[in-house]
Amino acid sequence: MKLSKIASMLIIAGTITACGGNNIEVTPSASVNLLPEYQDRLDIYKTVTLTADLSHLSANQKKMLSLLIEASDIIDDLFWQQAFGQDKTSFLASISDEKVREFARINYGPWDRLNGDKAFLTNTATKNHGAQFYPSDMSKAEFEKATFDDKNGLYSLVLRNKNGGLSTIAFSEAYSDEINRIAVILEKAATFADDKEFANYLNMRAKAIRNDDFQASDFAWMDMKNNPIDIVIGPIETYEDQLFGYRAAFESYVLIKDMSWSEKLAKYAAFLPELQRGLPVSKKYKAEVPGSDADLNAYDVIYYAGHANAGGKTIAINLPNDEQVQLEKGTRRLQLKNAMRAKFDAIMSPIAETLIVPEQRKNVTFTAFFANTMFHEVAHGLGIKNTINDKGSVRQSLKEHASALEEGKADILGLYMIRQLLAKNVITEGTLEDYYTTFLTGIFRSVRFGASSAHGKANMVRFNYFAEHEAFSRNEQGLYSVNVEKMTAAIDSLSELILTLQGNGDYDGVDKLVAKSGVINSSLAADLASLETAKIPVDITFKQGKKVLGLN
Repeated sequence: MKLSKIASMLIIAGTITACGGNNIEVTPSASVNLLPEYQDRLDIYKTVTLTADLSHLSANQKKMLSLLIEASDIIDDLFWQQAFGQDKTSFLASISDEKVREFARINYGPWDRLNGDKAFLTNTATKNHGAQFYPSDMSKAEFEKATFDDKNGLYSLVLRNKNGGLSTIAFSEAYSDEINRIAVILEKAATFADDKEFANYLNMRAKAIRNDDFQASDFAWMDMKNNPIDIVIGPIETYEDQLFGYRAAFESYVLIKDMSWSEKLAKYAAFLPELQRGLPVSKKYKAEVPGSDADLNAYDVIYYAGHANAGGKTIAINLPNDEQVQLEKGTRRLQLKNAMRAKFDAIMSPIAETLIVPEQRKNVTFTAFFANTMFHEVAHGLGIKNTINDKGSVRQSLKEHASALEEGKADILGLYMIRQLLAKNVITEGTLEDYYTTFLTGIFRSVRFGASSAHGKANMVRFNYFAEHEAFSRNEQGLYSVNVEKMTAAIDSLSELILTLQGNGDYDGVDKLVAKSGVINSSLAADLASLETAKIPVDITFKQGKKVLGLN
C-alpha cells in the first residue's frame, strides 16, 4: 500500500503519533506472542463458507460483482488504518503462529473485540477509545474545550497540528489514494450494471466518497427498488469511535437480493406510522413521523469488508443513518439470510440446549430469530431522532453512549412491534412465547460480544433490567424460562425509559444506566462460562471471495 497522505502530512509536521495510534513497533522480523490466558479463545469463531446462487445473474452482473469485491478489499485496508494504524502486512507477518495470526486478522489488530478490546498479544498498549480518529495524547476535556472546523464531523480525522492545537483533515484527503481507486472501480462497475438505478447509485457513491458528502447517494440508494445486486460501501457506522461516537468507519457488504423473501417482508413497512403512534411513551417523544417509503428486503451476503468484518458479524442492516434521509424516506432494512442461518445453526440452537429449560427449547426457532433480527432493524425507524429540548440530534447529545442506547431501543421496540403485529394477525407464524424465548436466547449470544460492543452493552442493560422485573427466572440448574406476562410489562417500561432518555438528550441519565446495568453479574458469568465449556462458538468468520464464488 502506498503511504497515505495523512501519514505524509504527519511526518512533515513531526507528529507521527497524532493520528491516535498506540504505534506498537512491529516489523516482520520482530515477533509478538500470544498472552497465555488467550490460548483457549482462539477457537471462538466458527469458519463458514460464504456462498450464494449466482446462476441467475448475467455475465455483466458477474463482472460487476468482481469489481465490487475489489473495491471492498480497498475499504478493508482503510479500516485497518482507522482501527489499528500500523501496516497490516508487517503486523501480521510478525506473528509466527498461524492460528494466532488468523485471530489477529479477524480482530483487525491485537485487541479482542469480543472481550472488551483487551490485548491478546505481548508488548501491546491499551487500545485507544478513539481508535485512530483522534490524537493518542488528546483528552476528552481538551477536545470539548477546543474550537476547530468539522469538530464533530463523521468523515474526518482529528489531528494535532504543528502548533500543538487540534484540527481536522477530511477522509477524502487523508486517504486520497485509496479513495480515488475505490471511486474509479465503482464507476467501472456501473458500466456493467443492468439496472439503471443501481448504475446511477454506484456513480453517485463514487462521487460521495471523493467529496465526503453522502446524503445525495443515500437518497439514490433509497430510491432503488428492483436491483438484484446491492452494495453498502463507505464510512458508515460510528461504533469504532468509542470516545465520542462521532466518526464513521469504512466498511462494505456485497449482496445478492432474494426477491421471493423480500416480497414476503414488504407488507410490514406500511405499519410503521401506526406503530409509532402506539409507542408506550408520552406523545412528545413520538411526534416524529417515520418515512413511509421504507422497505424490507432479504439478501444473501457474499462479501464482508472493513468494520462489517471485524469481530462479530452483522446479520442485518438498517441504513442510511442520515437523519434527514430517514425522516423523508425512512430506511432500508437488509436481512442477511445466509449469515443469519449460519449463526442460528452454529450458535443459537446449542445455546438453547445449554441454558433454556427443556419445555421451552421448542420455542427457540429460526422463524423467531429471523423476525427478532428483522424487527430490530425496522425499529430503528421508530422513536425519536432529534431531542425535544433543542440539544440537537440524539446521536450528538448522547455522544459515545448513543450507539448502545439506540441498539437497546431497536431490540426492545422490535419486540413491541412483533407483539402488536401478532395481535393484528399480520404476523401469523409462531407464538409470543416463541419470540420472547428466542429473544432471551439471543441475549446470551450477544452478551458474549463483550463490553466494547454497542450491541453487547445494550444486551447487558436489557438482561439486568429484565431480571429486575422478573421477565425470566433461573432455576437451581442454571436454566432459564420466560414469563410472558412479566416480559411484556418489562418491554413497555424499558421502551418508555429509553425513548425518554433519547428525547431528552440525557447523557448523564444514560451514563448512570450503563454504569448500573451494563455489567455481567456472577451468575450470568458462570452461565456464559458453561457455553465456553460446551465449546459453543461466540461468532462466525468467513471463507469468502471471488475464488469461493467462482468469479474471475
